[in-house]
Amino acid sequence: MFLVFMSRLLLVMLGFCLVTPLFASDFGVKGLIDIPTARMSADGTLTTTAAVQSRTKSYSITYQATPWLEGTFRYTGFNRKIYSYDRNYELKARLLNETTYVPQVAIGIRDLVGTGLWGSEYLVASKKYGNFDVTAGIGWGRLAGNGDFNNPLIQLSDSFSSRTNDVGLGGELSSDMFFSGKKAGLFGGISYQVESLPLSVMLEYNPDQYDFEFARGGLRPKSPLSAAIKWDAAPGLSLTLSRQHEEEWGIELSAALDTKSAPPRRPTPRFTSSLDFSAEALPEVLNRQDWYDMLLFDTERSGLLLLEASIDPASHTATLVIGNSDYAVWADAIAKMSVLADLHTPSSVNTFRFVIEEEGHRVQSIQIRRPSLAYGQNKQLRERQISVSPAYHLTTPQRKTKFAQNKLFFDVNLATRLQLFDPDDPARYQLYANIEGGLVLPKSWVLRSAYGVDITNNFDESNRQTSDSILPHVRSDIVKYLIEGDTGLDSLYLEKRGTAYEGLHYRVFGGVLEEMYSGVGGELLYQPFQSRLAYGFSANWVRQRGYEKTFKHLDYQTTTAFASVYWASPFYNFDVAVHAGRYLAKDLGATLEVRRSFNNGWMVGLWATITDVPFEDFGEGSFDKGMYFKIPFDALLGRNTRGSYSTRVRPIQRDGGQRLDNFSGNIWWDTRNARYDAFSDLTQRMFP
Repeated sequence: MFLVFMSRLLLVMLGFCLVTPLFASDFGVKGLIDIPTARMSADGTLTTTAAVQSRTKSYSITYQATPWLEGTFRYTGFNRKIYSYDRNYELKARLLNETTYVPQVAIGIRDLVGTGLWGSEYLVASKKYGNFDVTAGIGWGRLAGNGDFNNPLIQLSDSFSSRTNDVGLGGELSSDMFFSGKKAGLFGGISYQVESLPLSVMLEYNPDQYDFEFARGGLRPKSPLSAAIKWDAAPGLSLTLSRQHEEEWGIELSAALDTKSAPPRRPTPRFTSSLDFSAEALPEVLNRQDWYDMLLFDTERSGLLLLEASIDPASHTATLVIGNSDYAVWADAIAKMSVLADLHTPSSVNTFRFVIEEEGHRVQSIQIRRPSLAYGQNKQLRERQISVSPAYHLTTPQRKTKFAQNKLFFDVNLATRLQLFDPDDPARYQLYANIEGGLVLPKSWVLRSAYGVDITNNFDESNRQTSDSILPHVRSDIVKYLIEGDTGLDSLYLEKRGTAYEGLHYRVFGGVLEEMYSGVGGELLYQPFQSRLAYGFSANWVRQRGYEKTFKHLDYQTTTAFASVYWASPFYNFDVAVHAGRYLAKDLGATLEVRRSFNNGWMVGLWATITDVPFEDFGEGSFDKGMYFKIPFDALLGRNTRGSYSTRVRPIQRDGGQRLDNFSGNIWWDTRNARYDAFSDLTQRMFP
């Protein structure tokens, strides 16, 4: 009952449509107990797995990047007498869909970019027969075991005959080892879904001989056979109890959620327009005879911003420049704004042109028929006229909102700093009070600040307080900042954003930029209208701050600069970015980012950076890489909000390939929800 209660609590907290994981294995991938199957989750499913057995503890994040591609990041802890912790990635691709007579077939590589400790490759097939799901596969590396037959790929090339068992520092793509070795082996298993019960039973044959562990004093498995029972405690939450190799018990907890599901269109709460207010109930400065004043009053109460406006009598068009403070989906904001504009604009207006401003950048225009006129002509919403065009520039707006200058804003919240996945320090953390503030200045300048007050942390227990890097310590001394500056100034800087002309956006900033650096910099982004390509440039001069996070600085200073190309793919909502230039350690190279974004606000991605720093000089991990997550809060809170939580999961942070945090390539990502491609499948949501 406790697990049921917790799962439902998580459901309420997450607020997303959870999905049932298809047998997430101890390794995180869709499988049985340890072995993979050919099965895939629903597109966009994010699964987390924690598995504990006597030999290992495994923690995994698996993402269904496309309907046919599954990726896993895994962190495995070994018995400390044998090993400590290992990080690795796994990739599995579907080759064939299951049909009446053909099984589902997939190919995968385990420990794709890692130490090679779990190095194995496989070709696997799965076929359902009623409530039974049968899996059989061919494995190489650890999944070959002692080998059942000669590696068939040797017939193609002798290069497949050699395979080493060396364990490296990680981070290298050992493609020359893939599907190699003198022998290959068989693995397989079967699962049965109990009728009318949330229970499944599994039996698998896993030939892994645990050679690495055995060489360091561990035990060989007593048997290749393992059995388990899985309980689906709630949608998206499962618990598995296993008896592995006929000698040890294991337990696994998996949770899955759907990052792809469209956010609910929330019912509009009862709304009293300013037209229904008595004169005494309205602010004295509000002119009841002025349509702009009345519309401004209602938009501010509705989570929207009215910035500028003009009415063209010749075309009967009202152009309204709007911002969005509350709506996760811009189409919902436009639907709300069209209703309010319909209430207040003069009767001569029959068309609205909404100019969208996102994070200070004017991105595009949405032209829509006045709702009351559209409904009067035809009750069918499909008859509404909607068009998307470049951001309309009001050279001399007839009306402009004069927002309060020198306006202070202030916020206090709890925050965390996490340092995960170091082999010697699996989890270091800080809980602190994050005090954020700012000041709105004339000419669209904003002063922003953040101050952290330590509540509790364990960074003083870290084994990596002193960096062994031979490169300038541009990031590897971060633990010193987290210990000596556990309470201190995290940022204090001036920033200005804007759009110079159609498709050309800019931002400039200067001050204490982040916990390790002060400096000045700027960014340009040019994206022609309806182009899936955009081009950017950023440059910064920075000086490294002192460890106490005051206004003192160290001697190290440098200049970074990047040329960037961005591409919005026409499939699966992928965005690709390539940044080439000079990094904080003065190394030269390029960063590849791939992110998948959804209309509900979720964003999941990967990045990798290769520079002219040799892997040996870079140190553990060989090159910088990791995953990115952006988690929206609107579903969590059950109301319209643009709040979100963004984090990076980095296996290990060294000094090569490092950039300023949150000060590189931001315009493209910040404006993503307002770009033309984000509106392509949301037309119906623009209807009030």
